[in-house]
Amino acid sequence: MHQQKFYRYCSELLNYPTPRLEDQARTCVTLLVVDYPEAAQSMQKFLDGIEGIPPGRLEEIYTGTFDVSPTCFIYAGYILFGESFKRGRFMVRLQEEYYKYGFDRGNELADHLAVIMRFLSKIETEDEFTQSLKIDCLIPVLAKMIAGFNQDGQNPYFHLLHAIISVLEKTQVTVPAG
Repeated sequence: MHQQKFYRYCSELLNYPTPRLEDQARTCVTLLVVDYPEAAQSMQKFLDGIEGIPPGRLEEIYTGTFDVSPTCFIYAGYILFGESFKRGRFMVRLQEEYYKYGFDRGNELADHLAVIMRFLSKIETEDEFTQSLKIDCLIPVLAKMIAGFNQDGQNPYFHLLHAIISVLEKTQVTVPAG
């Protein structure tokens, strides 16, 4: 599986729900099933949790999950640093790297998880920064978000985050310093 394709779909799944949400999740299950069966199971649970839910209800679930709860806020820098100077420095560093790669984050803040995942989807060869972004940012952020969920499994986004962290943990590579 090409991780970049998975990251692109995850970026879309982490954005506000669209009518294509189910199809995107279904595609992710297919992408994961061979190389990442555990992640595929989590993604299937996400798909099962969103299938047939009216768009308005999906939007409520998304908003309640990522916009209201501070433990599951969709901004990685906020989860790592709160509203502090460190978050500002983190966002500046992200912007510098985005610029270096010619990546346009659009209208969203640099530390929005969907933006970070979309950025990773554009990177063909990992470097020290992108590896650090996974290890030092995304994995701890996703772990904190997952810990903030009610563990009853009722929120489908719980399973989406599980699928993403599972792939990130299994795709860590050693990048030579340089």
